[in-house]
Amino acid sequence: MEYTVLIERDEDGVYVAKVPDIPGCYTQGKSVLEVMERVREAIQVCIEAEKEEVRPLQFVGLQQIEV
Repeated sequence: MEYTVLIERDEDGVYVAKVPDIPGCYTQGKSVLEVMERVREAIQVCIEAEKEEVRPLQFVGLQQIEV
């Protein structure tokens, strides 16, 4: 299965990865490489905990808006 991973960097420089298709599935790391390794593990744990098939949404894109 493929999942979309949203990666952000906080004010301390820590990378935070979230999986929008799986509620509560997120992790953090000191680099993009580290956070991607950790999010792969987090996805496996979240799916195992759910005991159900998680059906990912189709990624459309990201937009920014100024208000």
